[in-house]
Order: sequence, then C-alpha cells, then structure tokens
Amino acid sequence: MVGQREVWRFMWRFNSFKRTNIILQHLRMSKHTATAGEVLLERRGCAGVITLNRPKFLNALTLNMIRQIYAQLKKWEQDPETFLIIIKGTGDRAFCAGGDVRAISEAKKENETFVQDFFREEYILNNAIGSCQKPYVALIHGITMGGGVGLSVHGHFRVATEKTVFAMPETAIGLFPDVGGGYFLPRLQGKLGYLLALTGFRLKGRDVCRAGIATHFIDSEKLGMLEEDLLSLKSPSKENVADVLDTYHAESKIDQDKSFILEEHMDKINSCFSANTVEQIIENLQRDGSSFALEQLKVINKMSPTSLKITLRQLMEGSSKTLQEVLTMEYQLSQACMRGHDFHEGVRAVLIDKDQCPKWKPADLKEVTDEDLKTYFKSPESGDLKF
Repeated sequence: MVGQREVWRFMWRFNSFKRTNIILQHLRMSKHTATAGEVLLERRGCAGVITLNRPKFLNALTLNMIRQIYAQLKKWEQDPETFLIIIKGTGDRAFCAGGDVRAISEAKKENETFVQDFFREEYILNNAIGSCQKPYVALIHGITMGGGVGLSVHGHFRVATEKTVFAMPETAIGLFPDVGGGYFLPRLQGKLGYLLALTGFRLKGRDVCRAGIATHFIDSEKLGMLEEDLLSLKSPSKENVADVLDTYHAESKIDQDKSFILEEHMDKINSCFSANTVEQIIENLQRDGSSFALEQLKVINKMSPTSLKITLRQLMEGSSKTLQEVLTMEYQLSQACMRGHDFHEGVRAVLIDKDQCPKWKPADLKEVTDEDLKTYFKSPESGDLKF
C-alpha cells in the first residue's frame, strides 16, 4: 500500500514537472515570437540576410528590431565569411511602412527615454547602413515609407519592383521626412526632393528608380531567383553584386517604355519649389495655376504648418551637410516634435481615430514664426546624437 502511494506521489510530481516545463516552453516560445520573431537574421551562402517580419503591421519598425539589426549588421561587417548583406520584408504588401509611430506617440505619455532611444538608435542604424563596408542590397518590394526608406536608401543598392510604393508622408502627421531625408531628398534631380518631402507624393514601380531613389528595377516574380543568384556568389565584390543586379534590371520589360510620371511637370516643380519660404512656394503654385500645381497646393494646405516650415529648412540646410550632420540635426528636430502638439495630433487623426481631420496648432503658416522654428533646431536637453 505504501509502495503504491509513493508511486502515485512520484507520478503526480513528474506530471507537475512536465506541466511546468510545457508552460515554460510556451512562455519561451511566445517571448521568442514576440521579440526575436519581429526580425529574422540568417547567414545564407555568402550573405547575411535580414528579414523584417511583421507583415500584419506592414513590417513597421520597432525599437527591438532596430537593436537586433544594428548589432547583427556590425557583426557581419567584421565577419570575413560574410561578403554581402541583403535586407527584405516578409509578405507581398510592404518592405517596411515606417517606424511604429503609434507606439512612439503612446510611449511619450509614460516614457520620456523611449522616444530618445527610438530616434537615436534608428538614426545610428541609418548611419551604419550609409557607412557599411560590405555591399548592402535592399529589396524594396511593396510599401517603402519613412523608416523603411532609412533602412534602404543609404545602402549601396536599392531594388524596386512594380509593386514598390515610395513616399515620405511625414508632414501629414506633424513630423518631417527624417531617417536622413534631409540628406538624400535635396540631392535628387532638381527640386524633386522638395516636392516629395512637402507633399508626401507617392512614387510607384519603375518611377522609384527613375527618380534616383532605387538603383535597380526588376519584376517581382524574379525576386526569389535574384536572391538565390546573389547568395550563390563566391566571395563577391561590390562590382560582382552590381553585375547580377544590372542583368536582372536589363531583362525587366515592365513599364519600360513609359516616361517618368513627373517628367512633364519637372520644369514646374523646379520653378515652384525653388523658394526660401513655404509661403513663397504656395504663391508660386497659385501663380502657376495648372491642374498639377493646384493639386499640390491642395495637398500642402492639409499638412501641419509647423512641419512644412521645419521640412523646408531641414532640406535647405541638409543639402550641404554630411549624412552624420543631417542625422544629428534630425535628432534635434525629432525630440522637439515629440515635445510639441502636432505629431501626437497627427498620429491621432491619421492612425488612431482615423478621422483624417487633424487640428494643427498653430493652424496657419503665418503663426509659425522664425523664432518658433529656431527652437526646433536646438540641441535637446538630453544631449545631441553621438555616433
């Protein structure tokens, strides 16, 4: 009888131990999928492959993802067995739709350091991509906006497909085109970058390449083949990688005969957006009076007046700065925007309540003075960005 009781006790303890182990295993798995699963980092063939893995959220970038990508990028850069870095997004809808701005806005209420950490670490990652010693290939298939542009545009190669949608729509949420936007946008042809920055104009497919944002264009159905060809290269140089990309680019026939969507408007864009103030740009568009100019005017009038003025000055100053100097300036701007009204109101109107009716403060360009503007371009109390 005693023996049987001991057996039962042992069995109970064993089952209890098994249950606890299963629970722990599930917890470990759920922790893994919630954090490590947001970005997949693998060594494949000659390359390190980064896969943004939040398809339900259009692969929007979290602080955890930024930290994982940065740490791995630095390791691969030092690794003599890694010759190439590829970054892509899971799913067909987005490469990366931007930073998780909703989380940033919500965190501001409880956690001051989160908004410092997020922007600081994101911009440090943008700089690391810009200075990466290994060939860096971004497959910008699907929506590529905001933070997704920062993960791609500073690298050596950006490969667009017919499903790529590029935009920097930050003035619509009370922000500015950051992640180095002040560096690459004013360096695009003519005043194209100024149009993209102030209006959030969307470029699609081959036009992303024609604008000078993507370096190559391929058919989306060939993405898998392209990746395999890149991975099978033996100790490739930047030139070897370029040769593979050039071959796929040359083979693509999609929209090959169409002209750049903004080509017929470039003279208008160059003349209307060649102004030192937002008010003057608006006046130029009104004077032009064409349907294209009036359409841009309608869009600009919906944007945050503060964001518009910040953005114009950001691009004008950024046109003669290095990427690091631009990112330092943008960090100052990001922290000032977090303290202000319009960013949180923009996120509410566009992403939370989705009423698309933000109440900007100030609501009029005239009320955004030069003195107000200066406060945005100052070092934050927590200190400047350090690389």
